[in-house]
Amino acid sequence: MSKGEGGPVGQRLAIALAFGSSAAVMVLELVSLRLVAPYIGLTLETNTAVIGVALAAIATGAALGGRFADTVPPSRTLGPLMLFAGALVMLVLPVVRWTGEAVRGGSTDLVFLVLAVTLFIPAALLAAVTPMVTKLRLGNLAQTGTVVGRLSAYATVGGIVGTVLTGFVFVAETPISGIVLTLGGLLVVAGAVLTVVLRGAQAAVKPVALALIGATLTLVAPRPCEVETAYHCAKVVADPGRDGGRTLYLDQLRHSYVDLNDPTYLEFTYIKNFVAAINATWPAGKPVDALHVGGGGLTMPRYLTATRPGSKNQVYEIDGAVVELDKKELGVRTGPDLAVTVQDGRLGVRDEATDSRDLVVMDAFSGLSVPWHLTTRELVADVRRVLRPDGVYLVNVIDYGRELFAKAEIRTLQAEFAHVAVIARPDEFAEKGGGNLVLIGSDRPIDVAAIKPAPGNDVRDDLTGFVGNAPVLTDDYAPVDQLLTPYRS
Repeated sequence: MSKGEGGPVGQRLAIALAFGSSAAVMVLELVSLRLVAPYIGLTLETNTAVIGVALAAIATGAALGGRFADTVPPSRTLGPLMLFAGALVMLVLPVVRWTGEAVRGGSTDLVFLVLAVTLFIPAALLAAVTPMVTKLRLGNLAQTGTVVGRLSAYATVGGIVGTVLTGFVFVAETPISGIVLTLGGLLVVAGAVLTVVLRGAQAAVKPVALALIGATLTLVAPRPCEVETAYHCAKVVADPGRDGGRTLYLDQLRHSYVDLNDPTYLEFTYIKNFVAAINATWPAGKPVDALHVGGGGLTMPRYLTATRPGSKNQVYEIDGAVVELDKKELGVRTGPDLAVTVQDGRLGVRDEATDSRDLVVMDAFSGLSVPWHLTTRELVADVRRVLRPDGVYLVNVIDYGRELFAKAEIRTLQAEFAHVAVIARPDEFAEKGGGNLVLIGSDRPIDVAAIKPAPGNDVRDDLTGFVGNAPVLTDDYAPVDQLLTPYRS
């Protein structure tokens, strides 16, 4: 029997440690993305930055873990390493949430910096486990390739399993705080057992105490939302100035406003501009067949049902938990006039029959970002297929500063529809402000003079000077997050 086979860490335990530590890193990475979303949004750039921090931590941990394994006996450091990693995982959630609440509405850079630090340290500690375990398993040079290859393979499999379980199971079934506490607790228990077995109980006292402090802080940390969904941090807030007024927040954004007592009351300017375009297209009271991509608080379907009796509304909302929150807190009732399907909006549009809708309303967002696949020419072409010849496509676009994304989306609508108009404030047309722009696309002429937008807004259909040489967004080229970047930088 080789020296490695007779050591304190057997083959099965070594595999379990490599597998589990790598899985824990991936769970921590994905959970970190959810933690930061309520404060700085969940954009492609946010995802990229968090993944970059995690990869840097893995590289650092692997390098330092290998180096220390050659200078300090791994049997002395392995247990405390996992213990401290678990204790620090316990601290991630309260530190990020308290920082986020402290700077809410202010600097988002500090929130990400805090997240980067709190993610980097435990992830690096966990990444150091595999090289240390490998050192313990190496009995002689003849085993090197087999031992290193086997443990590296199991570590990779562990990362895959952690990613899949987090994305498909953990986030959908368990609040973020529960995932963090469970992950940290498992690491603490595993580390404590290893520490006691390899070094004695005394060496486990301080890390366990730190873990208990982290768990306590996690339980009392501020909760930025009422419901943690698979996509959002959601909550409904009552309007103190209006009886029946309710605001739906998705992450840190006011996403929808409804009046439980009066579905015709409209709070948001862009919703008023939606209605202005609709009223200029069809006579008052005429029912319409409407398709809504993005549900939110279902403000528009309620309004159409109340003001145009007989209208049929089909809503595609990807987040089922938001729909359930609508039913619980906002009094939503589905029926003949309102069908809500939990499905990605693009797939929903694809399933719609040709020439089946008078109106398509695009109002879908993912935190501060825009689902890019709902912006492209291919999607717009499919919307045009669904619309009847005199139908209208309305799009809510949020952009700021140079408004590069808004211009690209206008150009994309122009590539498919014969007529395009935009409702926005004069300062938005002048690239001196920012906010919501309502885009109108149709194959029928748009009666700009008949549209009565919200106060302070204009309607324009001569957009050549504004759009300039903006690109057409396609499935092959839709850099939506990058077009929005100038506002954030």
